[in-house]
Amino acid sequence: MSQTNSIKISELAEEDRPREKLLLKGKSSLSDAELIAILIGSGTPTVSAVDLSRMILRDASHDLAVLARMSVRDLMKFKGIGEAKAISIVAAMELGRRRKEQEPQTRSKITCSKDIYDIMRPDLYDEIVEHFYLILLSRSNYVIKKQLLSLGGTAGTVVDAKIVFKIALENMAQSVILVHNHPSGNTGPSEQDKKLTARLVKIGRELDLPILDHVIFADRGYFSFADEGIL
Repeated sequence: MSQTNSIKISELAEEDRPREKLLLKGKSSLSDAELIAILIGSGTPTVSAVDLSRMILRDASHDLAVLARMSVRDLMKFKGIGEAKAISIVAAMELGRRRKEQEPQTRSKITCSKDIYDIMRPDLYDEIVEHFYLILLSRSNYVIKKQLLSLGGTAGTVVDAKIVFKIALENMAQSVILVHNHPSGNTGPSEQDKKLTARLVKIGRELDLPILDHVIFADRGYFSFADEGIL
């Protein structure tokens, strides 16, 4: 195809422009050339960014591994690719390489109260003030995230039920575990702990967002409301 017959991105139908196509149809709908065209932004007066990207890919035998080995100087050999555009491509390929090298993070699964204690140990061990955490779970009881809700003094912390369930709903949690520490080392629940737990359990049932457990953490042990059958 001659360069004079190339079409500029601005002349394409909106749904065919790489940026607009990504927004309308999602990133997976774009070809490699279209993704590179987004990186370089513009072509030349006679060659669109997409066609320029196709030329680069053709030179790399349409192999992204080959493209990833190209240097800034290699890319600048293409008319329309200056230093800034070449750096953008090299940086994007390097990000892709690093992403590939990273091991997928293994998600923790909660199967018992000991799992809860173990997963919170890095956050709560040796703490001298009270912290209140939420553990948000998926339908299969995998941990979505640990969320610090509040912290206070050595005797207690404030918990707002509205905030508890707002956080859970925003993170698409299917269930919630409550955890707070007792800096005193006493694992026994206070009357306030029991009342708060009962209130949150009741609201959770109404919202179909169950509270599976409330664990009181101490450096030398823990108390589980679920284990004790008082949820």
